[in-house]
Amino acid sequence: MAIPLLGAVSRPKRLLADKAYDADSLRNWLKQGKVKAVIPSTASRRTPYPLDAKAYKRRNVIERMFCKLKNWRRVATRYDRHAQNYLSGLALAAIMIS
Repeated sequence: MAIPLLGAVSRPKRLLADKAYDADSLRNWLKQGKVKAVIPSTASRRTPYPLDAKAYKRRNVIERMFCKLKNWRRVATRYDRHAQNYLSGLALAAIMIS
């Protein structure tokens, strides 16, 4: 499902992802679109792909932000029926976390 999702947005310079996205089909699709894949190789790969460790470390900042947002019940449970209300709750939580 990553390829259809990424096809719907503008082309990024690089894609930061975890080991779950280490698939040859995704890597080939990214290479065709000239997107740099920053994805660590799984342990089962015989020849691991090179990894930009500096860029991958920045992924941790995003993961921590999502972890903090999930502490807000309104954001984690998605009780809001309308996207506009959900986004406003998300914005409020982000302001309070910052």
